[in-house]
Amino acid sequence: MVELDQMKAEILSYEQGLKEVQASLDLENKAKRIEELEMEMEAPGFWDDPDKSNLKMKELKNLKDTVEQCNRLATQYEDILALIEMGYEDEDPEMAAEIRQELDAFVAEFEELRIGTLLSGEYDKNDAILKLNAGAGGTESCDWAGMLYRMYTRWAERKGFTVEVLDYLDGDEAGIKSVTFQVNGTNAYGYLKSEKGVHRLVRISPFNAQGKRQTSFVSLDVMPDIEEDLDVEIDEKDLRIDTYRSSGAGGQHINKTSSAVRITHIPTGTVVQCQNERSQFQNKDKAMQMLKAKLYLLKQEANVEKLSDIRGEIKDIGWGNQIRSYVLQPYTMVKDHRTEVETGNVDAVLDGGLDLFINGYLKWINTGAEQPQ
Repeated sequence: MVELDQMKAEILSYEQGLKEVQASLDLENKAKRIEELEMEMEAPGFWDDPDKSNLKMKELKNLKDTVEQCNRLATQYEDILALIEMGYEDEDPEMAAEIRQELDAFVAEFEELRIGTLLSGEYDKNDAILKLNAGAGGTESCDWAGMLYRMYTRWAERKGFTVEVLDYLDGDEAGIKSVTFQVNGTNAYGYLKSEKGVHRLVRISPFNAQGKRQTSFVSLDVMPDIEEDLDVEIDEKDLRIDTYRSSGAGGQHINKTSSAVRITHIPTGTVVQCQNERSQFQNKDKAMQMLKAKLYLLKQEANVEKLSDIRGEIKDIGWGNQIRSYVLQPYTMVKDHRTEVETGNVDAVLDGGLDLFINGYLKWINTGAEQPQ
């Protein structure tokens, strides 16, 4: 009975939070928007513009998923209360275990939905483009970049997101010198914006014959993939366009032709690269889309403080600039230096268990904390 009392108090503690989440999601207006989109889909000519129609289909799916999740949580809440009342009547110890399982599932889903309500930035709903660059540490840092790339792809898989490699450069002996990849999924940028910055690794290096502890650094830049056609004027004279052979995995055509494209916007020093498409023309189109997105953000966020909210300040890839440390020796710990969130389960983090840090960051920036420098 004591256990049932505790679980009843726990579920009741979520009543107000559930109401606040429902209010913040504005479910009534979401339902109206769903009706509007479904009517548009039935109209003649809806599929005449595939790009536009696909964006609306994506919006419809996101709206439906949110409404369904919120309704499901409300039903779970009532069901758990009903199960607890049944438990009081039956006095069945096995029923308490079943209720605990239902309650834990409810709490996990509620926290996921609540965190989602914090993603209210202009570009939070967009896909994300990430670029990892190995820094100080030579081969060790290239190996660290490879480990981070695996960590983010594993995290994306857990979320049901897809990953598309845009540009890839192998390390000289091991790992990755740099990789640009796109994570596709609802709120991908909203979640991953927390990861931009320098990541520090401390471990016994497998590349050091003397078995000494070594520190390595890798920087991560994160940008939203802005899908709409941006009104950004770019003077061809301001661009330097280089072509080169693709590296990494690929077919005969990809590896033997100079289809990869690198575009440098000379006035701002912005560099974008793409090599994943089969043709130089397609790679150039994707690179131009990325360049326009970056220049659009620079234009919209004229002052440095606002720009840092979107792109993050790019610092030297070395000592004193890390946002997070991953220590494997002499003890095990991952610690975020902005939020103070930490865990000793390094293996789980490197296998994609990033939600602890992502959620901690989102809560931190939404409590009016000072933005990371």
